Amino acid sequence: MKLDFLPAPEPSTEEAEAGRLLFAGPVDFVKGVVAMDGLPPADRPEVCFAGRSNVGKSSLINALTGRKGIARASNTPGRTQEINYFDLGTRSYLVDLPGYGFAKAPLPVVRRWQELLKAYLSGRPTLRRAFALIDSRHGVKDVDHEIMTLLDRSAVPFQVVLTKADKIGPKAMEDTLAQVAEALQRHPAAFPQLVVTSSEKGEGIPALRAIIAGIE
Repeated sequence: MKLDFLPAPEPSTEEAEAGRLLFAGPVDFVKGVVAMDGLPPADRPEVCFAGRSNVGKSSLINALTGRKGIARASNTPGRTQEINYFDLGTRSYLVDLPGYGFAKAPLPVVRRWQELLKAYLSGRPTLRRAFALIDSRHGVKDVDHEIMTLLDRSAVPFQVVLTKADKIGPKAMEDTLAQVAEALQRHPAAFPQLVVTSSEKGEGIPALRAIIAGIE
């Protein structure tokens, strides 16, 4: 494994508490956006979650907020077809992006929301960090490199979050971490720390909350 892409350390007591308080406060669905002119005013920092269809974005958002169903989870890839905005109090926005890659939807629909995804990532001035979700069982795929390359070109820092860590064993996780670390060497916008999570078991959730709370 490359030494410059390692799992993030556990947050300090103060960092963990800041993350807990942020997500214990009001977390409200603001709107679903289907075109760039529908985005909320760019008046506060925002972070977004991007990932292949069915990578577990909605489940991760539900785990972070501690609110079941605030983000719709589905076993059907491609269900999220719009940019969904959530208000973290009045401090920042948390943004759930459409899944990219395979989706069970008509081709024109897929093309439309993929174009929206790319327009958002390349043109949102208040976007502070993108969290690129990668399924622990599969590692980085070609379609992930496409989105990461777009983030590189747009100068948007991104941090990899490995999802579904409870679905594989320690040796398989070690192999995945090595594969991800190697893949990220190609991407200058990649943040050097990885976050390993399980929405079902709660693994990595306090660390990710603390990271988001520390972004201004």
